[in-house]
Amino acid sequence: MDGHDNTLQKNSIAYRPAAADTEFLFRDSMRGIRFFLEYAKAEDYLRAWGIRSTIVVFGSARVRPGPDPDAGTAPIPGGHGRTLTSDRAARWYQEARRFGHIASERGGALHMHDGVRDNVIATGGGPGIMEAANRGAWEAGAPTIGFNITLPHEQEPNAYSTPDLTFSFHYFAMRKMHLAMRANALVVFPGGFGTFDELFEILTLTQTGKARRTPIVLFDKDYWTRLINFQVMVEEGMIEASDLELFHFADDADAAWEALIAQGLPVP
Repeated sequence: MDGHDNTLQKNSIAYRPAAADTEFLFRDSMRGIRFFLEYAKAEDYLRAWGIRSTIVVFGSARVRPGPDPDAGTAPIPGGHGRTLTSDRAARWYQEARRFGHIASERGGALHMHDGVRDNVIATGGGPGIMEAANRGAWEAGAPTIGFNITLPHEQEPNAYSTPDLTFSFHYFAMRKMHLAMRANALVVFPGGFGTFDELFEILTLTQTGKARRTPIVLFDKDYWTRLINFQVMVEEGMIEASDLELFHFADDADAAWEALIAQGLPVP
């Protein structure tokens, strides 16, 4: 032995095990690994709970259950932006809450069947319509999933998603993959750009045959038909008339559930 001290070598960042080196893991060259980790972590927890399929509920994060802007449990991202507290918005919230309860009771989420659980309510995990659907499932006694996304103005999870099933994603693409890959059905309440993004993602996957046919319900026909003239796309040849059969409309929670059943939603 030559007596040299190896403290510098042992304290070197290069000597640190790769899995324990967060600085290394957040390098640009490790983006693919981080992407995989976001897939693997949620997948591991979902499998541990036996979750085979979900019913995904989308809609505005800005909706509140009533005139009190603090009535929801999760704040609007960044604490700013318009909060929707009208009677109409409050009805959207309450109907999303009712739907989460109905779907959890009738769809199979309450109990395991042959080691798996089906039609578990899944949302983006935040406030508004997401909170309402998670809340209804929670009130029914069912597990419920929140796929949250980190934003420049931080989104916080609502208080109703099951803690073990409350996830945080950096990458929108991986979050969208987890929302889509187990979806037995999709219910879309009024919303903005983010709601559009998720809706047309599923519509495109279904239309192109990249995903199996998924029952889709757009909640509040008046909102959606004033917002989008789907018939124009048919008249201009952008879509086929049969593509309009990819989704149905509903104006209350019971009708939304019935529309999913009519479209072939599998129920254990």
